[in-house]
Order: sequence, then structure tokens, then C-alpha cells
Amino acid sequence: MAQPEVAAQPEAGRPSFIEAALADPRRSADDIARDVNRKPEHVLQFIGIEPGMAVLDMYSGGGYYTELLSYVVGSDGRVVAHNNTPYAKIASKDIEARYSNGRLRNVEQLIGENNRLKLEADTFDAVLFILAYHDVYYIDGGWGWELVDRPMMLAEIFHAMKPGAALGLVDHVAAAGMPAELVKPLHRVDPELVKADFLAAGFVLDAESDVLRNPADDYNMLAMLPQIRGRSDRVLLRFIKPAD
Repeated sequence: MAQPEVAAQPEAGRPSFIEAALADPRRSADDIARDVNRKPEHVLQFIGIEPGMAVLDMYSGGGYYTELLSYVVGSDGRVVAHNNTPYAKIASKDIEARYSNGRLRNVEQLIGENNRLKLEADTFDAVLFILAYHDVYYIDGGWGWELVDRPMMLAEIFHAMKPGAALGLVDHVAAAGMPAELVKPLHRVDPELVKADFLAAGFVLDAESDVLRNPADDYNMLAMLPQIRGRSDRVLLRFIKPAD
């Protein structure tokens, strides 16, 4: 099997539509402040987001990436911002502000529970799974969380992607071999588990970037703690739904 491309930096020459999205005057000061650590210009270019695309933003939370996607795909594209009920409750204030007064008119909000996603076949040119995939490994309910059938969820997402479409994933890195019961308390996942899940679902690992990596991170630390939040060691992967 061919090895995936490993990209230290995105290709030279930032597309003008990504630069325009980042500079859009409608963006909030809070979002702009997060750009330094989240590096959306690299992430969006790496995944291959372009104007006119239909994009699914899985577990979009308060919509930081959703808004950037909205600006990049433009009026000829559309974005589906997914949350389940627990995510929507936690991010309710951010969601209200994000979509108030008719903002982001090319975005559709979708509330879909973990094991009950219903997506149309061959719909999306790209899917984002940003800092959320570790949550599908939770082994206890709590806070209304429905335990996830990962193969079923990934099969539904695969079904909804167009042939050749890309799925971009960012998540907090865990120590190699970390057991599933530690995912929830640490908010981290072993990248090899992630890769195995997606390969089993029929995806191809197309490329991997180290632009968000931080080798100084302490894998025993909760990734959400203030002293590391936004600066954790994060994996960035691009999977493809095969075209045939």
C-alpha cells in the first residue's frame, strides 16, 4: 500500500479565497485571536476547501470553522454544521451569536444524534472533523452522551461523501496505545486508532501534516487545561473516499 504524503507545510502560495475568508470583517475578535494556534489557513488549504463546495462540519460546536467554511465556499457553496444535542447545549451561546441576524446564510444547522445521522448519499465535497473525533471513544454516557457505534457513524459519513471527496481531521494526540477509558478524562486519542477506524470504513489515508504538532506536549495532561489549550500536540490527517 502506498504511504501517505507527509507535509510539514502546506503548498506554497495561499489561495486568495482563504486569505479573504481570514480577513473577512464579519469575523469576531475572539475568532481572530484563535487563529494563531489553530492555523486555519494551513488546515483549510491542506484539506482542499474551495469555493462552490458542499462541506459537512461534524460536531461543529460554536462554529469557529463553520464561519470560515461559509466564507470560503461562498454563495455557490453550502455548509452543513452538525452538532448532537450535548454539543449544541454546551455551545448554545456561541451558536446563537454565530447565526443571529441572518449571518452565514449558506449554512444549514443539523442536529443529529451520534447513531442516528441521516445524510443524503454522494452529497459532500469535503468533511471536517475538528477536535471532536476523540469524543466518539467515550465509553460511558454522562451529560446526555449517546455511546457511539463508530463503524456505523463512519459508514454514514462515507455514504454522504462524493467519490474522491476529502475528510480532514484534527485531534489532540494521546500516547501510543493509550486505552479508550482515558480518552474522556484527557480529551486525547492515539492517532493510530483513528487511522485504523477510517481505513476499516473504506477511506484512504491520503496525507498527514505536522503543522499542528507540538513535541513538547505532556500527554498525561488534559488537553483542555488553560496552560496547554490551543497548543496541544495535534494530528492533522486527510482521508479520501476512493473515486471508484
